[in-house]
Amino acid sequence: SCPVACNLHLFLTGFPSNPTPKSNCPYFPQWTYVASYKKNWNKSLKLTVMLSFFDQFMSPVFLGIPLVALALVLPWILLPAPASRWLNNRLLALQSWFINRFTQQLLLPISLGGHKWAALLTSLMLFLISLNMLGLLPYTFTPTTQLSLNMGFAVPLWLATVIIGMRNQPTIALGHLLPEGTPTPLIPVLIIIETISLFIRPLALGVRLTANLTAGHLLIQLIATAAFVLLPLMPAVAILTGTLLFLLTLLEVAVAMIQAYVFVL
Repeated sequence: SCPVACNLHLFLTGFPSNPTPKSNCPYFPQWTYVASYKKNWNKSLKLTVMLSFFDQFMSPVFLGIPLVALALVLPWILLPAPASRWLNNRLLALQSWFINRFTQQLLLPISLGGHKWAALLTSLMLFLISLNMLGLLPYTFTPTTQLSLNMGFAVPLWLATVIIGMRNQPTIALGHLLPEGTPTPLIPVLIIIETISLFIRPLALGVRLTANLTAGHLLIQLIATAAFVLLPLMPAVAILTGTLLFLLTLLEVAVAMIQAYVFVL
């Protein structure tokens, strides 16, 4: 890591006689460290590494293989496969109850013809929840903070619903572009507005999921950094900050599930 590398470099080469306020890290040029002397009984070098808070959203690569591929495959491996010959355990019973409840709530206002989408939408929601939950673990990468991944989910599903609606019920589908009772002078304007809103819908879905998760992760990192900085200086304030961090983590767990549900809706 950069702090260890910089400390080793300073130990081997010696402290500079005239340290600059900011110097480039010899091992990671994109990082900077601040060097300051405190003349005491012994000279000490305070090394503070200033990292970008957005580094956590960069896709990590290991041996040339993007780790996002493992993050996409791992949830499918972790989900147990039910077998009719054996009794379900607690995990399978809880999973089945959750899937049944979600399917009922999602497909209740839909006609019987739309129930064929149940397996696809339920699988997508469980997949998004798994990715969001894995992203809350320390030292992990959240794939759903990438707009490209979210747009890859949103655009095909949105396009499929639009094409199927136009093919099966073209009159009703086109009728949504013009609200009932619209004054005649406003008809061209409202048709343009409704058409634009229709095409913006997948972008809004992807941006909403990306923005909510990115903001939550940034808040967690900022508050965690503040708690560690305040711990030796003001322990009481650091404890309060840690309590706030715990509550914010619980909120992020709820946001991870709610955003997956909203995305599927």
